[in-house]
Amino acid sequence: MNNLQGIIRKSINNTTTQFDRLGYIANNLANYSTNGYKNVRFEQMLNENGYLTGAVRTDYSQGSIQITSNPYDIAINGDGFIPVVSPNGEVQYTRDGSFKISKDGYLTTNDDWIVGEGIKIPSNSYKITIKPDGKVVSLGYDRKTETMLGTIPIVQFTNPEGLAQADNNKLKATEESGDAALVKDHNYIAQYAVECSNTNIYGSVSDMLRLNASMIASLRMAKIIDDMYGKSINLRES
Repeated sequence: MNNLQGIIRKSINNTTTQFDRLGYIANNLANYSTNGYKNVRFEQMLNENGYLTGAVRTDYSQGSIQITSNPYDIAINGDGFIPVVSPNGEVQYTRDGSFKISKDGYLTTNDDWIVGEGIKIPSNSYKITIKPDGKVVSLGYDRKTETMLGTIPIVQFTNPEGLAQADNNKLKATEESGDAALVKDHNYIAQYAVECSNTNIYGSVSDMLRLNASMIASLRMAKIIDDMYGKSINLRES
């Protein structure tokens, strides 16, 4: 009886852990087309007592670079994140460089967070150039006068694995991640480009199919053990 109860508890725990892993895989697939998204994986580990546990890991490897026609689009080709500021003054971090100009003329994310310390694009600009080091330069309509508007900063963390997931493809700094450190003298930024998600769609689909088959087998086994448990109770009572 006690052994059967233990097997049932273990089966339920392991199936629940597999459901957690399935949720992360599904989320990765859902964000396959999200610019700058980083694949999150749930690594299963089998303890000595037969119970499954898991740890969440984020893959910060470089995604492929896609060329666009928007002069305000940028891709980070290297390690780091762009700090962005909410309308309420909260600072978070992103690798999604699909930017736009707000109604007030500032360079912002698609959900209206200010990029860096605030870069205002003049309405009389003939051309905007974003250099590899992040400097944003405006060329006047005379095609001679250049004006330095600001710099898109890149920051890095001692432990990026410690960053916390936030809304709309952003990240929050934590004690575990450490403070943001400004990267100087880099050439990481590419204009007219965005970084694609680094999710491997074929690998994710394959993992989902294998996990689904494993979960079905686990649930069937739990059902068999539950039936055995029920029969053993009936035998004791008869």
